[in-house]
Amino acid sequence: MNSNNERLHGLDHLRAVAIVLVLLYHYKLYYAVPQWLDAFSSFGWSGVDLFFVLSGYLIADKLFRGLDTQGRIDFKGFYLNRFLRIIPAYIAVVALYFSFPILQEGRGLQPLWKFLTFTQNISIDMVRNTFSHAWSLCVEEHFYLLLPILLHFIFSRKITHRAIYFFIAVAVIGVLIRYSIWETSVAPNFGRTRILNAIRDIYYPTYNRLDGLLVGVAIASIFKYSPLLREKLVKYGNGLLALSIIFLIATYFMFGGSVVSLKFTTFTAALFGSPLVSIAYGFVVIAAMSPNCILSKYKIKLTSVLATLAYSIYLIHKITNHVVNTKLKYVFQLENYQVFPVCLVAAILGALILHLIVEKPFLMLRNNLKK
Repeated sequence: MNSNNERLHGLDHLRAVAIVLVLLYHYKLYYAVPQWLDAFSSFGWSGVDLFFVLSGYLIADKLFRGLDTQGRIDFKGFYLNRFLRIIPAYIAVVALYFSFPILQEGRGLQPLWKFLTFTQNISIDMVRNTFSHAWSLCVEEHFYLLLPILLHFIFSRKITHRAIYFFIAVAVIGVLIRYSIWETSVAPNFGRTRILNAIRDIYYPTYNRLDGLLVGVAIASIFKYSPLLREKLVKYGNGLLALSIIFLIATYFMFGGSVVSLKFTTFTAALFGSPLVSIAYGFVVIAAMSPNCILSKYKIKLTSVLATLAYSIYLIHKITNHVVNTKLKYVFQLENYQVFPVCLVAAILGALILHLIVEKPFLMLRNNLKK
């Protein structure tokens, strides 16, 4: 099995890919990417699904290791760890949005309490859509809250052999929920109403977006408790990577290469799109942890930096995009072809500032509390 360092290289590459996909997609939604990036950026919404699979794997792996070494889940340590990792930088960006309306890329903000309670993704306001990308953080926070409790129940009752049935049931229920929503909220409507209902009722809510996280948990459980299956999966890393890329390309055409505003307006995509994309990315994650895969063999400084800054980039990039396109573009008389690379650089610089001033000090505090 590969070492931690090799695994880290592979997962760093995937974090970098995920954040670049998100950057391209959100830029395409508001402005215009270079034509040669158009097809790639249209599938950029799937970067969030890759993040979900990575989070599901990493968090479940951490919890499984705690169960293995301590025989229990350290709830206090886990929740404190997640709080110091997620909340400070998030609150800093929420404060920026509410304190300086000039930074808002949309037509207003949802109520502050929805951001503070991580319920912004439930019945999301499609008009006041500033900082709408916080929806994925809501999904992850709900996951972080519930997974330790669920695993504690499973292991304390010694019903681990039945856990697979529970997770399969959750996945099936997710499909049934999407079907019900499709029939009542999406299918009867047309045009803009159909699109908005699909985004609001299928794309954003937590109960419809657990597929990627569950795939990550499944990978962690296989790697921890099924060594024979794990070895079979990682034996042919590059082949697995190639197959997963083909799978992703197939899902791209399943969605018609469309942006997210259209992707859940077809029956097949609405019901099965998220699970299929998540499974495809699950195989990518497994490949990235294979000692035979090109992703795990080489460390690239750029992807390491992007992986480190990925969370801060995700939080800040719409602000920097907005400032560049509405202010700096005219101050410096930038041509359209110059704006896009400037936005990328601005997002990285803004993220670096957020990381150094807010994120990193709290990560250091977290590490000190562990000692």
